[in-house]
Amino acid sequence: MFEARHTMDAPTTASAENGTSGGGSGGWFTPRKQPAEDAPQSAPPAEPAPEAAAAQPSAAQPLSAEPSSPEALPADLHVPTQRSTAPTAQPQEPAVQSGAQGASPDALIIRRTMAEVAPIADKVTSYFYALLFVRHPDLRSLFPAAMDTQRDRLLKALLTAAEHIDNTEVLVAYLQNLGRGHRKYGTRPEHYPAVGECLIGALSRYASGIWDAETEAAWVRAYTTISQVMIDAAAADELRAPAWWYAEIVAHDLRTPDVAIVTVRPDQPYPFLAGQYTSLETPWWPRIWRHYSFASAPRSDGLLTFHVKAVPAGWVSNALVHRARPGDIIRLGPPAGSMTVDHTTDSGLLCLGGGTGIAPIKALVEDVAEHGERRTVEVFYGARTDHDLYDIDTMLRLQQSHPWLSVRAVIDQQAHLQLPDAIREYGPWNEFDAYLSGPPGMIRSGVDALRNIGIPSERIRHDSVEELVAIGD
Repeated sequence: MFEARHTMDAPTTASAENGTSGGGSGGWFTPRKQPAEDAPQSAPPAEPAPEAAAAQPSAAQPLSAEPSSPEALPADLHVPTQRSTAPTAQPQEPAVQSGAQGASPDALIIRRTMAEVAPIADKVTSYFYALLFVRHPDLRSLFPAAMDTQRDRLLKALLTAAEHIDNTEVLVAYLQNLGRGHRKYGTRPEHYPAVGECLIGALSRYASGIWDAETEAAWVRAYTTISQVMIDAAAADELRAPAWWYAEIVAHDLRTPDVAIVTVRPDQPYPFLAGQYTSLETPWWPRIWRHYSFASAPRSDGLLTFHVKAVPAGWVSNALVHRARPGDIIRLGPPAGSMTVDHTTDSGLLCLGGGTGIAPIKALVEDVAEHGERRTVEVFYGARTDHDLYDIDTMLRLQQSHPWLSVRAVIDQQAHLQLPDAIREYGPWNEFDAYLSGPPGMIRSGVDALRNIGIPSERIRHDSVEELVAIGD
């Protein structure tokens, strides 16, 4: 789900990918009125990782519509009309139950549907996009040329959000970030109905054995909630931030044959917090966005730095590592993520960074230093080989400058020990806030290891949506 980052993401409701349908008089999933078209764009908001889902394809593959001719959707379906939020209104949280109180009837129905279609997910996905592009061909240009990865991400995000409709705290923040992030794709409120129609159309076809009016109504309610949260968040964000920033590459440092440190200068101020990440698009692969964490705390000169590892078949990562040069112009989405330091407490920080996941960990260390705090920070820097510790010198210099900082390298091939397992040999960590950044597998095992040694879930921070949802359940 990620290319060179730890994060989250798949979009929930097409990113600039949805189409118009039902925009007239209160049809399916009809959104409230659109936010003001000419709203001023200034400072950026904190967004999550929507594009990881919304526009992240990787390999060319023609769109295959499994069923040759998508059928027209039933005309007798109705959905509550979504009211339009005034631009000044704050995004509203959906009225859903807390997961701790037990699953709601809608959540149970939705999970039953997902269990039914899970073995044929590829067919559901193909049919979903077949419906979307046949019924709304004008939307095709909003998607990347290659659709294989994007197809998986969009539908997966929609289904993930629907499945966890009861988990208000995690889900609302996730959807608000997706809504903000989808602005850069050109997504408008009137696009959401098309996606809702096609989602229901695909599910009803492949879950026909259990599909009935009650099931349909549950999905309509879930999608209406999901889309409205995203629409409201985008409307509020439109008043204070541009949909994207242009940025010029000013430095390109190739640290290893496949890892580069790229520094850019945005065309206007770019507010963000240490530990956050952004989405990035290169001129060589239009409409293909990837997530990268900021590798430093905010700087006085306004420059932004990213650590990029070229991965097999990674179009954006390979372009940034092997093709990008100073002077090239890229686009940035809004900042996103909640893996930030809580400066209202003096708890220690336990930081696990694997591979290029050391980038946001370094930013967190700088943030603590800049706040003049002397709270204990323990960093575990994981890599497969010592060659992969491309930024260890920087981390060791930080350690020399700050007595409260400890940096330990964990090299898999030497210690025969995975990064999450290494923390068990130290500690205790019960008074620490934990931060994880790295490949999804590392975050997954890291969360398990931290919970097993007694760190409460609410003190474990990272930006992998799949794991955030798991923790919340």
